[in-house]
Amino acid sequence: MPIYEYYCPACEKRFEELVFETKAAVVQCPQCGAQEVNRLISLFAAASGANDAMPTRGEGGHACGCGSCSCGHG
Repeated sequence: MPIYEYYCPACEKRFEELVFETKAAVVQCPQCGAQEVNRLISLFAAASGANDAMPTRGEGGHACGCGSCSCGHG
């Protein structure tokens, strides 16, 4: 079950949606209810082996950047 990222041009909200069906699902914006939303191309990370390190951003090896979120690492 893939998670897709969407953008609603009506209210300019970005959101994610877990899609359970293989056929085209009707996705509504959770903020304004619009059904005309655009599916975005998302980036993902993949490792080719168990010993390969996943790419990270920010200092300290935390992908959040430590300081720009509330993860408690900053």
